[in-house]
Amino acid sequence: MNKECEKMRLWHYKLIPVLPNAMLVSQWRECIAIKRQWEKGTLKHRLVSYVKKWNKGYFGVYVALVVSELVKRNIKFQDKYLDEFKKFCQNDLIDVGVRYPEHNNRYLKQCYYNLQEKYDRGIIFKVI
Repeated sequence: MNKECEKMRLWHYKLIPVLPNAMLVSQWRECIAIKRQWEKGTLKHRLVSYVKKWNKGYFGVYVALVVSELVKRNIKFQDKYLDEFKKFCQNDLIDVGVRYPEHNNRYLKQCYYNLQEKYDRGIIFKVI
């Protein structure tokens, strides 16, 4: 996959089910990187630092969506990271229907067009 696809981002939650497998796996890795940077206090990336404004439960819900899609597609991942996420978010549990306010319709369009551009330019070859 091209480096252009590796820019730090949390895709809009509604697009998780249509991300190509490689991008879904990248999103899982992104979640791990965000958690680690958040714990260290080094999360400063402009596209994802908004997560720090909110209860960690929002992040937990997002990660659960990514994991659910990985499981649905039979994509293997290391369970040890699930335990890390559970510990990281355990004191901030929220309703599973809650989403980041930033993941609004405007952000959905931005992510959709970003994904479409990657497809049009041959950066990704298949959108599910």
